[in-house]
Amino acid sequence: MISKRNSKAPAGMVRVRGAREHNLKNVDVDIPRDALVVFTGVSGSGKSSLPFSTLYAEAQRRYFESVAPYARRLIDQVGVPDVDSIEGLPPAVALQQQRGTPSARSSVGSVTTLSSLIRMLYSRAGSYPPGQPMLYAEDFSPNTPQGACPECHGLGRVYEVTEALMVPDPNLTIRQRAVASWPLAWQGQNLRDILVTMGIDVDIPWKKLPKKQRDWILFTEETPTVPVYAGLTPEETRVALKRKMEPSYQGTFTGARRYILHTFTHSQSALMKKRVSQFMRGSPCPLCEGKRLKREALSVTFAGYDIGELSHMPLLQVAEVLRPVAAANYLEQVEESGDTLSHAQTREARQQRVAHGASGHASAPDVRHTPNLSLEKRLAAQRIAEDLLERVSTLTDLGLGYLALERSTPTLSSGELQRLRLATQLGSQLFGVIYVLDEPSAGLHPADGEALFEALQRLKADGNTLFVVEHDVETMRRADWLIDVGPAAGEKGGRVLYSGPPAGLADIADSQTRAYLFAENQRPERAARKPSGWLKLDGVTRNNLNNLSAEFPLGCFTSVTGVSGSGKSSLVSQALLELVGAQLGRPMAEAESEEPSLEDDTPPPSTGQISAGLESIKRLVQVDQKPIGRTPRSNLATYTGLFDNVRKLFAATPEAQAAGYDAGQFSFNVAKGRCATCEGEGFVSVELLFMPSVYAPCPTCHGARYNPQTLAILWQGLSIAQVLQLTVDEAVAVFAEQAGIRRSLEVLRDIGLGYLRLGQPATELSGGEAQRIKLATELQRNQRGATLYVLDEPTTGLHPRDVDRLLEQLDTLVTAGHTVIVVEHEMRVVAQSDWVIDIGPGAGDQGGRIVAAGTPQKVATSKKSKTAPFLARALSR
Repeated sequence: MISKRNSKAPAGMVRVRGAREHNLKNVDVDIPRDALVVFTGVSGSGKSSLPFSTLYAEAQRRYFESVAPYARRLIDQVGVPDVDSIEGLPPAVALQQQRGTPSARSSVGSVTTLSSLIRMLYSRAGSYPPGQPMLYAEDFSPNTPQGACPECHGLGRVYEVTEALMVPDPNLTIRQRAVASWPLAWQGQNLRDILVTMGIDVDIPWKKLPKKQRDWILFTEETPTVPVYAGLTPEETRVALKRKMEPSYQGTFTGARRYILHTFTHSQSALMKKRVSQFMRGSPCPLCEGKRLKREALSVTFAGYDIGELSHMPLLQVAEVLRPVAAANYLEQVEESGDTLSHAQTREARQQRVAHGASGHASAPDVRHTPNLSLEKRLAAQRIAEDLLERVSTLTDLGLGYLALERSTPTLSSGELQRLRLATQLGSQLFGVIYVLDEPSAGLHPADGEALFEALQRLKADGNTLFVVEHDVETMRRADWLIDVGPAAGEKGGRVLYSGPPAGLADIADSQTRAYLFAENQRPERAARKPSGWLKLDGVTRNNLNNLSAEFPLGCFTSVTGVSGSGKSSLVSQALLELVGAQLGRPMAEAESEEPSLEDDTPPPSTGQISAGLESIKRLVQVDQKPIGRTPRSNLATYTGLFDNVRKLFAATPEAQAAGYDAGQFSFNVAKGRCATCEGEGFVSVELLFMPSVYAPCPTCHGARYNPQTLAILWQGLSIAQVLQLTVDEAVAVFAEQAGIRRSLEVLRDIGLGYLRLGQPATELSGGEAQRIKLATELQRNQRGATLYVLDEPTTGLHPRDVDRLLEQLDTLVTAGHTVIVVEHEMRVVAQSDWVIDIGPGAGDQGGRIVAAGTPQKVATSKKSKTAPFLARALSR
C-alpha cells in the first residue's frame, strides 16, 4: 500500500519512493514538473512502468477516491500501484498507444469532436433548398434516428444475400451441404432433418428442386416447429409421422438468409461472424450514395458541398474550404454586399476585424458558393468556421491532413489515433496536469516530427507537464529532462540509471541509450547488394495510387519511405501483398483477430499486374503487428510452437508415463490437466455488488492454471507452470540440451525478446512485440525456396539497440537469398537498406507518386523528396 507521509515534495518536483511495479526495483526518483520529461530504455526495461503503471495509475486512483461509490462502479478502475509514496503529483491524462474502437461508427470526426461542429455549421449556416425548414444538428448525424438514411439505417451500405452466395454448388444435395451458409455440425444436421420431416427431398441435386421450395428454404421468415426423428431415413421418417411415433425432439426451422443476418447481428463470436459474412455482398446504398444520411440533410450545402462530401474530404482540403469563410474580412464583405446589419451585428463584426488585425479590403474571400445566406447565417458561418479551422489546422500540423472526418478509427494506426487525441487535448486548455504519452512519434515521418514537438511545447507552455515514453533520439535530445531505465530488459532492468538533463547521460556507462544519443554506436558501412532480378508492378491503383508502376529488387533489403498518408502502405501492405498473393495461389485473407462489421466498407481490391520477377518468388510472408491471439490462452510459447515440444518432454518423464499422462495432460486448454476451478485461465472473476467485477488469482491453483496431479510431474526440477514463468533468457539455459526448443528460444532472444515470459499472454503484448514473435517464428523454420518478406514499420516501439538486433535478423534473411521489403520511418534502417523507394511528395491527393528510387545515397540527394534531408543526416552520422 502507499504510505502516508507528512514530508513535502521539493518545489516543482514529483517525488517517487519505493516504486516496484512490474520489474521496477524499489525505484526512488524526483521528476520535475512543468517540463518535457522523456523516459528511455530498451524494450522491456521498465520505462513504461514508471510513468504509466505507477504515476498515471496513482493519479487515477486518487481521482477515483473522490468519486461517489455508485459512480465509481461505472468506471474502468486501475489497481493500486506497488509504490511506497508519491508526492507532488498533479492530475494526469494518458494518451496511450491503442487501437480504435471496434465500431466503424467511431471516426476521426467523432474522436476529435469535429463532426459535432460540422453538423452545427450545416444546421445554422447551410444553404437550404427553397421552402425546406431548418434542420437541427442531430439531423446531420447518421448515428441518430432522425438523421440516418432510412434505406441503410446510417451504415452507408446495403447488403444482399443471394442464392448464388448461399449455394455455391447447385449440383450438391441438401444432405451434401448444398446450403453452405447453414451452420456446421449438429445445427446444420438439425435443419436438414427438419426438411425431411416437411417432405422436402434432401437427396437430389439442389438445382433439381422446385424453385418455390428453394426460395422458401433460403428466404422464408417463417420459423415452423416440427417433430424430428434423428437418424431415420426419409422413408422411415414418413412412416414415423404416419404412425405418430414419439419424435427425438421438436425442431424449429430457420431460413438460410435469416440465419446469416441474425448471426452477424447478434453473435458474440468473431469467428461465427467471419464465417457468415462470406455469404453477404455489400454495395453503396443507392438512396444516400453511401453518405449515410437522409435526403433532407444531404440537400443542405455549405460552400457548394453537402455534408457527406465534406466529411469524405482530406482535412487539408476541408481547411481550404473553411479558410475563406473563417477569414477576418468575411464579415467585411457582408457589409459591402449591401445588406443592412443591425447595430449589434455591425459592432460585433468590427470587433472581430480588430481582433484579427484586419485592415483594408484586400483578399476578400470567395463566397460565390454560399449564396443567399442571411446576415445571421453569415455571422454564424464565420464563427463556427473559425473554430473549425483552428482545430483542423492542429491536425494538419501534426501530419494528419490526409485523413478524412469519415475515416473509421479501426483503420487508423495506434500512432495516428494517439495524435488525434493529442490534437484534441491542445484545444482543451487544461492547466496544471501531467500528460503521459506513449511514443507519440510512432509511425510519424521525420518531416512531421517538428510539428509534433511544437504541439508538445504548446501543452507545456500552457502550464502542463509532459511525461513521454519515447525511442526517437531527436525527441530525447530536445527534452528538458531525461530518465533512462535499464540497463537491460526484464529482470536485468528496472533501475533508474540516470535522471537529469540529456547531456548528463554521456557519463553513464551502463546506459544502452547513451551510444545512440551521442552518435557513438555506428553500424559499419557496407556496399549495397546487387539485385538478382526485379519484381515489377504495373498499373497499380489503390487509395491515392493511380496507375503507378514500381520495381522492387529481388535478393535485397528495400525500404519504402514517405510522409504519413503518402501511399507507401497502400503500395506495399495492400497492393503488393494482394497481387503477389493472388499469383501464388494464396490470397491475403482477413486476419482472424479482426471482427468483420456490417458498418465497415469492404476495401476495394487493388488493380494492377505483376509484369516481371514473380518466377523468382516461391513464398510470401507478411509479418504484421496484429495480435497473435485474442485471449490470454494464446501466448508466446503456444504461438511459436515450442510449447508442443515442452509438453512432450514432460509426457516422457517416468512419472508421467507411470500415471498414463500424454502431452495433452500438460495443456491448460485440455480438461484433463488444467485446474477445474478456473478452467486453465489462472484467475477467476469476483462479482462485487456496488463495484465492477475484479479478477483475482484462482483460489485453487493460485494462478498456476493446472491441477495438483499435473503440477506434481517435474522435469529438471520444474513443474509445467514454472516453465511457463521462465523468461526466454532463463529458458535458453534450462533447455540448452534440447536442440529444437533451444533454437526457438535463441531466435526469440536474438531478436530482442529475451525478457518475455514463455507464458506471457497474447493480450499483454504490444503490436511491435507481436510482430517480432511472428518474425522469430518464421526465422526458426527451415526456409523452403526464395521468400518475399513484407513488414510494415517493424521498428515501431523499438529502442535503437533493439533496432540493430532486428536489422541483424533481417540481414540474415537477405543473405540467405530472400527478399525483404519494409515500410519504414526510421532513417537509421533506411540508411542500411540496399534500395529505397520514396513515395510522396505529400499525403493523400498530394502523394501517391514515386518521388525517388535508388540506393540510400542517391535518394538522399533528391531535391523533391521530403525524406532526403533526414536520410542524408542519418548517412552522415
